[in-house]
Parts: sequence; C-alpha cells; structure tokens
Amino acid sequence: MSKKAAPKTTSEKSVTVAPKTPLSTHLATGSGAPDVVVRSLEDAIGAQVRDYRKHAGLTVSELATAADISSGMLSKIENGQISPSLSTLQLLSSALNLPLTMLLASFEGDRGCSYVKRGEGVAIRRRGTKVGHNYQLLGQSLGGNIAVEPYIITLNEDAEPYTEFRHEGIEFIYMLSGEVFYAHGDRSYHLQPGDSIMFDSAELHGPQKLVKLPMTYLSIIIYQRR
Repeated sequence: MSKKAAPKTTSEKSVTVAPKTPLSTHLATGSGAPDVVVRSLEDAIGAQVRDYRKHAGLTVSELATAADISSGMLSKIENGQISPSLSTLQLLSSALNLPLTMLLASFEGDRGCSYVKRGEGVAIRRRGTKVGHNYQLLGQSLGGNIAVEPYIITLNEDAEPYTEFRHEGIEFIYMLSGEVFYAHGDRSYHLQPGDSIMFDSAELHGPQKLVKLPMTYLSIIIYQRR
C-alpha cells in the first residue's frame, strides 16, 4: 500500500509586499502653493493688454478707438479667444505708449530671479529712516500680481521706537541680533535672535521698546499690486 507524501513545511514566512504608490507630481515642493498654471500665448497677451489698459484708465471702447480696431476684437484679444497679428499688437502697444515687447513679457520662457550679493543691497529711505531705522532692500519681485519686498533692517544705538507703521499686506519678521518688544495693535511681542512674527500689516505696528541695540532683523513685506 503506497503512502501519501507528507506535505512539505518551511520555516519561511510569506510576506505581502504592498504595491508602490507613485509619487504625486504635486509633491514637487513642501509649500501649499498651487501648481504653476501654464498659459497659452493668447492668454498671456490678453492679460497684458487688459492690465495695461486698466493701468492707463482706459475703457475697452477707448483703447479700441485709439488703436483703430473694433471693441469686439479687443475684447476677444483680452480674453485670449483669438491670436492677434503682429500689426494689431503694434497698434495696441502704440496706443498704450508701450514697447511691443511689454505685451509679450509675461510669456517669456525664463522666470525672473533677483540676485544680490552680500553687502550690496540697496539703501532705501522709508518712514522709519528719520528715527534711526536703516533699510537695505535685498531683492525685488519681477512681475506678477504679488509684490515681495525683503529688507534687512538695522537699528543702531541712536535709533528710537516707532509704532506708527501701517500699510497693506502681510509682514514677516525674523530677528537676527539685538532684542526688542515689537508692537502690533494693542499687543507687544518680545523678540530675541531666532524669534519670528508674522502679521497683518494694515494694523499699526513697529518696535516699541528697544531692549538691546544695535539690532538687526529680516523683514519681508508681501502685498497685492494695484
């Protein structure tokens, strides 16, 4: 009588390997900023024409008349619905008193970059200058609807408190040296090297009590262009 073969045993444990999850293209940055929207040439030109027309205080009808084109055509250009000829763009740039290249600027392949070497920031006069606050602009935004102004601000031994700053936008401050009580509205914040504060700059703000001078801090102001 034949014997059945005993089932084979093994000490190895079966391991289930989870399928790899493809990396999302949205993880290209740790920021929560949305993806870059790639516009067509027609959209880019239309946006430029519309922005410069509004900046000049002209209606669609007024610019169309000045450029000797119909209002309907101008409306379609501004909305990216048609591709204007070179001669039409020349008429529009002339009516807006702009170089033709300005209407194509937002479609250029290269993205702007502002590079400033150490010690070569531009000295800027602002309201705080008269009370001993020295501003060094470290770069400038090169276009778009959002303006960014990064400064190194230094308060020397002769500096005075000033809490009457007020402007549109958001401001971020990072303390590099010195010590200060910084006012924002009806509150005051004790800042030492390594501390930071970010606030709505439409509220009154500024250095309230200068504890240790000289002091230096990085200030980044962000606001929407008008």
